[in-house]
Amino acid sequence: MLEWMHNKDITKDLHTNFAVMTLERCEQFILDSWSDSKNMHLAISDKDDEYLGTVSLKNIDYEKSFAEFAITIRKCAMGTGVSKLGMDTILEKAIKDLNLNKVYWCVNKSNQRAIKFYDKNKFIKTSNIPKKILERYPENISDELIWYVHK
Repeated sequence: MLEWMHNKDITKDLHTNFAVMTLERCEQFILDSWSDSKNMHLAISDKDDEYLGTVSLKNIDYEKSFAEFAITIRKCAMGTGVSKLGMDTILEKAIKDLNLNKVYWCVNKSNQRAIKFYDKNKFIKTSNIPKKILERYPENISDELIWYVHK
């Protein structure tokens, strides 16, 4: 996990400073995630159980039936199909297991690799984002983001 967090090619378009992360903070994130009902973080791994990335549902709102999606993949796993598999798996959990109606996520307009991936897989762009999600993003970056929804 720490490998992708310290890879500038992966984090340059993200809105969190992952460069300050330490191994201890990563371990604490994992431990905290086991008892966190508002967020679901799952590791993506290969057949040998090697960590390839993380897929998440964040800020789950059970009352309004939506969540925010996030995914991060190690450089060595890009282009292998694990991103699509991880995404499909957590979106299915959101709908079937958590009974959510919609899952939203955004990508920086400069992140062309991610945009091509989402568009190739026919994910739906949207401008109708719940206020509760938008409030977590600084207003000055809203023009830099493309939003998607899965319903």
